[in-house]
Order: sequence, then C-alpha cells, then structure tokens
Amino acid sequence: MKLYGYWRSSTSYRLRCALELKGLEYEQDPVSLIEARHKEDSFTSRNPFAGVPMLEADGRDRAQSMAIIAWLDERYPDKPLLPSDVEQRFTARELAYAVATELHAPLNLKVLKYLKDPLGHDQEEINTWYRHWLAATLVPVEKRLKQLDTGDFLFDRPGLFEAVLVPQLYNARRFDFELDACDKMVRIEQACLALPEFQRAHPDNQPDAPEV
Repeated sequence: MKLYGYWRSSTSYRLRCALELKGLEYEQDPVSLIEARHKEDSFTSRNPFAGVPMLEADGRDRAQSMAIIAWLDERYPDKPLLPSDVEQRFTARELAYAVATELHAPLNLKVLKYLKDPLGHDQEEINTWYRHWLAATLVPVEKRLKQLDTGDFLFDRPGLFEAVLVPQLYNARRFDFELDACDKMVRIEQACLALPEFQRAHPDNQPDAPEV
C-alpha cells in the first residue's frame, strides 16, 4: 500500500493512525498542499476529489479518509478498529463521525484559504471561525464521554474514535483552542500518544515534516 498524504493534514493523520493500529505496512509519497500538488493533473486524474489522503491499495486509488478506514477494517479484519458489541460500535461511530463530518468540512485548508482570499478575512478572524466550530462539536463530544465515564480510551483499546480524535486535538492546539474543560478527551489523547502506533503516525515524525 502507498499513502499519499501531507504531514499536517488531519485526515492524513487519522489514516496513518488507523494503518498503524491495524499493524499494516505502507509506503508514503508526500503530497505538498502548500505547493498545491494535490491540484496537479497527475494527481487529480487519479483522485478527482483533489485532496489527501489517497491510498493506493489492491490495484485501486482510494480517496476519502473515513471510507478508506472502513475499507481497511473490512479488508483486513485482524485488529479491528470497532468493538464487537453492536451498541459499542454505534457509540464509536457516533463520536468519530461527529468529529469527522462536523469539523472537517468548515475547517479544512481550502475553506480557510477561501475565507482569507477572496473573502478578505484576516488571520485572527479565521482563527475565531476555527475555534467557534471546534467548540460546537468538541463540547458535546466531551459531554458524551463524561456520560459514558470513559477511561484512558473510549473502550478497552484505541480504535476508530481515537484515530479521528487525536488529529483533531492536534489541530485544535495549533489554533489556540482552550482544552481545559475537555479533560476526558485530553486523557484519551495522552494515553494514545504514549503508544508507539500513535507516535509513528504523529505529524512531526513524517518524511515531509519540516526540520525543527
């Protein structure tokens, strides 16, 4: 398998987490969003969505991170990302989809660029936009976690929800989002980041990450 992604892309990050949690081997071919490589004909001819990540696997180019993760779990059933219990699977999907569907659309790079040019918003206004939508979803996710009385992970080990949550909290910190009231999410994040799978998936450890 070959992963076409960008080191700081939250969707690329979540797919790396899923691949690592499932113990699957993959190569990486970085796609620079800053250089707009994702808009080049050589890329869009393979991925008409013109975004990352894209996974080349089983003779096909696969787009859309959540669809790819679902495919991985079906194609490689070992180390499943969802629990066996139907109600627990619903809970994992409820929380993961809340983050993936409610936050990625208003907060991805092309939206932020559109807010700046042509709409003319300055960076602080864009940061305010970003934090507003983070709160709209992360606050209820935190409330649900408190209702469930979770521990270090949503269930007994990290899976789909953790693979989606950790990248979003990484981005939240980039935009100075206040996480003091999100102690359940932060506890899960810290437990995940202590694991080698999440360490290998971290943006700082990617081949296209800038040198510090």
